[in-house]
Amino acid sequence: MSESINRNKLAQFGNLELLAKQVVEGFITGLHKSPFHGFSVEFAEHRIYNKGDSTRHIDWKLYARTEKLFTKRYEEETNLRCQIVIDCSTSMLYPVDKPENKLEFSVYAAASIIELLRKQRDAVGITLFTDKLDIHTPAKSSQRHHRYLYSELEKQLTNYSKGEHKVASTIQSIHDIAELCHKRSLIIIFSDLLDDPTKMDEFFQALQHLKHNKHEVILFHTVDHSSEVEFEFENRPYQFVDMETGEKVKLQPSQLKEKYTEAIKTYFAELSMKCADYSIDFMPADIGKGYNDVLLKYLLKRQKLH
Repeated sequence: MSESINRNKLAQFGNLELLAKQVVEGFITGLHKSPFHGFSVEFAEHRIYNKGDSTRHIDWKLYARTEKLFTKRYEEETNLRCQIVIDCSTSMLYPVDKPENKLEFSVYAAASIIELLRKQRDAVGITLFTDKLDIHTPAKSSQRHHRYLYSELEKQLTNYSKGEHKVASTIQSIHDIAELCHKRSLIIIFSDLLDDPTKMDEFFQALQHLKHNKHEVILFHTVDHSSEVEFEFENRPYQFVDMETGEKVKLQPSQLKEKYTEAIKTYFAELSMKCADYSIDFMPADIGKGYNDVLLKYLLKRQKLH
């Protein structure tokens, strides 16, 4: 297991830019359009001059043609505010017997996104949650802030301890994030979504809270597809342990495989469909394919859409 983030391992995407699909609010002149109008960058439209308005932006050429006073309105170009959210519950430390677990996958993917946004001079923050928000930083673009983000991410690269049980309070955490993040941010969530399936409606109410606050949401569903979806285990008895509660169960995988795979695929398919209904980007992230491949495919897809 890595003890620190290897910058050479960070994904390199060349000139690909993580452009927000919806209008975002920013604070530095850059790449992303703002809903606010200023007088500094790109002409947007004319509006009738009202008494008391500044005469600085009156279009005198238009006045000469129409004998009416109009002022120019401009559309600012702003940088993106991005908040990277990572589920740090104990289940994210699965699998324990492979080179990279779900949490390490998410940490390196997050580091890659931070590196990409740094090159674009975009603002980025991180939120790490378990049963509460363990860390929440505002989105900033300074080098000092980036170093702090890397240091906090590095602390998550730890080995699984059998006595450690951290549950995820995903629903409440998302509600908290919706209120804490600056409106019109890009929220990128990494989670295995192994929550109580009976609370799916509550989960999407939390996501809708993000959408209500004008955030754009990308949900990377982080799983070890071979074991957690396809249930591919040797045909011998196993003792399965719930990494968040410590609960144990002994079984023969072949006896359960058909029902398990049908149920889990149905659940994940429903998550995907409901995300589409809520205009949330749902991205399956199989850790077996590596974060570099998953991110690159998503960014290529995203760039084609815009």
